[in-house]
Parts: sequence; C-alpha cells; structure tokens
Amino acid sequence: MIEDTSRPMLRFLAVLTAASMVGIQGYTILFNNFAVEAVHLEGRHVGIVQSFRELPGFLALLAVYVMLFIREHRLSALSIALLGVGTALTGMFPSYGGVILTTLLMSFGFHFYETTNQSLTLQYFATHVSPLVLGRLRSIAAASSIASALLIWILGEFMEFRGMFLVVGGLVFLAGCWGLCQDPTHTSIPPQRLKMLVRRRYWLFYVLTFLSGARRQIFTVFSIFMLVKIFHLSVREVTLLFLVNNAINWFLNPLIGRAVVAFGERTLCTVEYLGVIVIFLVYATTTSKGVAAGMYIIDAILFNFSIAIRTYFHKIADPKDIAPSTAVGVTINHMAAVFLPALGGILWMIDYRIPFYAGAGLGAISLAFAQCIRLPARVAVKGGA
Repeated sequence: MIEDTSRPMLRFLAVLTAASMVGIQGYTILFNNFAVEAVHLEGRHVGIVQSFRELPGFLALLAVYVMLFIREHRLSALSIALLGVGTALTGMFPSYGGVILTTLLMSFGFHFYETTNQSLTLQYFATHVSPLVLGRLRSIAAASSIASALLIWILGEFMEFRGMFLVVGGLVFLAGCWGLCQDPTHTSIPPQRLKMLVRRRYWLFYVLTFLSGARRQIFTVFSIFMLVKIFHLSVREVTLLFLVNNAINWFLNPLIGRAVVAFGERTLCTVEYLGVIVIFLVYATTTSKGVAAGMYIIDAILFNFSIAIRTYFHKIADPKDIAPSTAVGVTINHMAAVFLPALGGILWMIDYRIPFYAGAGLGAISLAFAQCIRLPARVAVKGGA
C-alpha cells in the first residue's frame, strides 16, 4: 500500500516518466527519416551519432555531483526540460554537427532523468511497494510511447520535420516546467551520500546490471535490424510491431511488478534469462518472419523483468547509498554500449547469427549469476528471492 506521504512523488514521477517517453520515442521515430531526408547522413554518420547518444548514459554518475547543487527532484524536472529542448531544437539544425549537438542535449536529459527516476523510486517507496511502482511506471511509459507514435502519425499529415520536433519537444519542456513547480519530497527520507560510491557488497548488483546492459544492446541494435535486413519487414510492419509491443507491455508491466512481490527477484531473473537463451537461439536459427517477430515481442516483455535487479538492490542497500549507487549502476549498464554495437557489427558481417549466439551465451552467464541472489531475512517476502 502506498503511503499518503509518497503519493505526491508517485504523481510527480508518473507525469515526468510519461513526458520522458513521449520525448525519447518521438525523437527515435523521427530521427532516421530526418537524418536521411533532411540532413543526408550516411550510415557511418548515423553510427557516430548513436555513439554520442549513448555517451550521457555512460556519464550518468556525474548526476551525483550535480545533486550537490540541485535537489534530486529538481534535477529530474530539469532533465525532462533539457530532453524537451534537445528534441525541439533538432529540426532547426539540419546538419551533421547540429544533429550531434541536439542528440547530446536530448540524451543528457533522458539519461539523467532515468538515473534520478530510479533513485527517487527506491528512496520514497518501501521494498514491498517499489516493484509495484516500477511496474506501474513502466506501464505508463508503454502507454506514452503509443501516444507519441499516434501524435507523430497525426502531425505528419500537415507538418514538416521542424514542426513535429518542435511540438513534441515543446510538450516535454512544458512537463519539465510543471515539475520545477512541484515539491513532492518529505523529510523522512535519509540524506544521500553524494559522491561516487562502489561497495564490495553490491558486487552482484553491478554484475547483473552490466550483463543486462549488454543484453539490451543486442536486443535494441540487432533484433529489429535482423527483422528488416533478413526478413524484410516494411516500415508499416515495424510500426505495427512497436504498437503491439507497447500495448502488451502497458497491460503486463503492473503484473510483472506484482510477480516480483509474489515470487521474488531470483525467480523473475531465472525466468528472464532462461527465456533470453531460448529467444536468442531462435533468432539465430528461425527462417520464419512471424516466429522472429513473435520472439521480438516476448524478448521485450522479458526485458521488463529487469526491474528485479533494481528491487534486489533496494533490499540489500544502505538507504543512504541509493542515489550514488543508482548513478553508478546506470553508468555500468551503459558500459557495453561503448563497444558492443561496433563489435557486434563486425561479427554480423561474418555471420548475422553470431551476435545472437553471443546473446544466448550472455543469457547463460546471467542465469548462473542470478542464482547467487540472496536477501536478508528482514526483507524476505512471500516466494523468497
């Protein structure tokens, strides 16, 4: 049950999470066509832009030092405003340098919000409630992604790229301004240690976070690329796949949060990684477009099980370590983004199946580490860890 003192924070995070997904989804939908049709970028340019896009995630630990000067909930709102500004300006700078600059602005906003969003959720909600809140926020994110796609579909009928980026970014910026006018905090939250913090007893959280980031890169970079390159999915088919995927996740994410409470983190992680092994092996061997698309949807569902890593950390962490450890976790999660897409691209050129076999291997390693999850008796819940 959510305490009355925490409800303002839930409302605050819900609004900003919705704005975050409208911004990032809108940017993502528009970017490739904008890059090709308006900026005339080649594949090598897009690859470099994507590397810049991941850089703020790798630098997320800097958020801890920003919090020395700005309260965490205000940093959340400012991050959303920055995401809106970066998105709104994208259409006004149709050049290679302009795209890199606006991508950096947008990405710093998105990744700093992701850092503070996770941190505030774990700080303000009890260990038995945080899985439910995380599931609800992911459900809101999925619904917002659908809304963003529909908005762009409508705007595309009578606007050019500049107008669409401006409308989407402007809406996100207004949400950030709303957040700046809110104070959802209360005084019973332990003060955070605002410095870079790495503790030996959190080693399993770090390892699982890194492996989750590596799995995310294979999922986001190579799964859709395979569906387009190998199975020749059209733009409309890819759009439909995204809509179906987000609709399913909108419905299932709250249930995933309840499953964490009912069955525990180790069980959810075990199910996820067993599924990952099977899915990546099917990706590598199937000759059916329908089967491959179905695996993509199941893959996206299982990826939401990763909230169990955060709730596991929540249950073992010193409450004062949550903000700095979350920032370090986001950085660790993005370490794989520095090298894995390029390495996977090289392996793809040898045989497109190799990245997926590697993904199955990562799933097996994750499965082994997941069995190390143990919770203190004081936070054990029904179903165990």
